[in-house]
Amino acid sequence: MRLESPYSFADTLIRLQSTLESKNLRVFVTIDHRAAARSVGLDLPPTTVVVYGNPKGGTPLMLAAPDFALELPLRVLVREDRQGRVYVTYNPSTALEGKHGLPRGMAERLASAETVIADALAAPT
Repeated sequence: MRLESPYSFADTLIRLQSTLESKNLRVFVTIDHRAAARSVGLDLPPTTVVVYGNPKGGTPLMLAAPDFALELPLRVLVREDRQGRVYVTYNPSTALEGKHGLPRGMAERLASAETVIADALAAPT
């Protein structure tokens, strides 16, 4: 799923992280791909992956299908294209259905994270 953000890259990243944390989702790490590219003399537009989750929600999924741990914690990509547009990309819960032996219907437990991402991108009222 790819959504265009109405905010700048920096504002999108801040809004996303603060919204995740406000909904009791822990941001475990952010991976700044642009900084990594620059460290080897290459250029890349702003590109950051936010790794987040909630052990209370993820643990039952891993207990039901231990290999599903490869999908957790969840990840969301924030990137800016060369024209300055900012996109937020993630795997929807429907794409995780049945992966790694996860019992049918369990992936929908992750769908609430999609609402949190949408909330972070909502235009101010």
